Amino acid sequence: MKPSRNHVAVVAKDLTKVFGSFVAVDRVSFEVQRGEIFGFLGPNGAGKTTTIKILCGLLTPSSGEASVAGRDVSTEYEEVRKQIGYMSQKFSIYEDLTVAENLEFFGGVYGLRGRDHEKRAQWALEMTGLMDERKTLTRELALGWKQRLALGCAVLHTPPIVFLDEPTSGVDPISRRNFWGLIHEMTSQGVTSFVTTHYMDEAGYCNRLALMSQGRIIAMDNPRELKTKWMTESVIEMECSDLLTALDLLKDDRFFSEVAVFGNQLHIVADDPEPAKERARQLLTAKGISIIRAEQVSPSLEDVFVTLTSQDRNNHPGAATSESHD
Repeated sequence: MKPSRNHVAVVAKDLTKVFGSFVAVDRVSFEVQRGEIFGFLGPNGAGKTTTIKILCGLLTPSSGEASVAGRDVSTEYEEVRKQIGYMSQKFSIYEDLTVAENLEFFGGVYGLRGRDHEKRAQWALEMTGLMDERKTLTRELALGWKQRLALGCAVLHTPPIVFLDEPTSGVDPISRRNFWGLIHEMTSQGVTSFVTTHYMDEAGYCNRLALMSQGRIIAMDNPRELKTKWMTESVIEMECSDLLTALDLLKDDRFFSEVAVFGNQLHIVADDPEPAKERARQLLTAKGISIIRAEQVSPSLEDVFVTLTSQDRNNHPGAATSESHD
């Protein structure tokens, strides 16, 4: 059964953004359900940030249409901004203010006054774990704590939809995991979270994922289905005596669709696993490289991502890429 339109938080239909001759977002279409964690996974330059800025009313699309919380992003952008929280890659908090002063400032921006502001600021401090740091200057906080403060400021006005643009970029793994705990806590309260990331482990936390490459969505599904339905080839995990030399030998051989380093092993993507293993053995043993282990494994999200983006680049070799517009 198709979801009711009342349950749809974000809609994009053939959304396109062109800067001169560069197509940053290329006919992107998707829907995000209310209370969902929806992720955009892609490298720098894939179009993730540009799409988010359009949805937040910060950029006007060149063509196509989009709505957020039932409001048209092109004609009702002021209403859109009242319904959303936005956390950019570069946290929009003030280093020379204390934690409490930042919350006070953003509360004023969002029109919170008096008791309402006090209650929301108290909630934000408790949610982010910053109660004991409320008098600390923001510039003295560790990056992970600044990240939490930025989130607290972004959701101070209780928006039903939150856009988080690579919110954990540059922070340590523990801070990243703690931050995702906050995202899941908000989602459990009915908040819709739209997150961009290039971390594979974070992508697995999303209810659904859209893989982006060169401004286009090349696959979209929940993480489990992406690994089973979208990955039609086999993955061979190989341990060998000289990893990097083996990578150089195998990656240019047309017998394999993709060869990439995966920890201290290689992941080799091919149509048929047994002939692929034999071909790899021939190439490596001829160069004196011994194979310790080679077996077929279930694909990871990283395998899916690397394979599909590689296929997209091969199918669209002339597509422009630019990090400045992502």
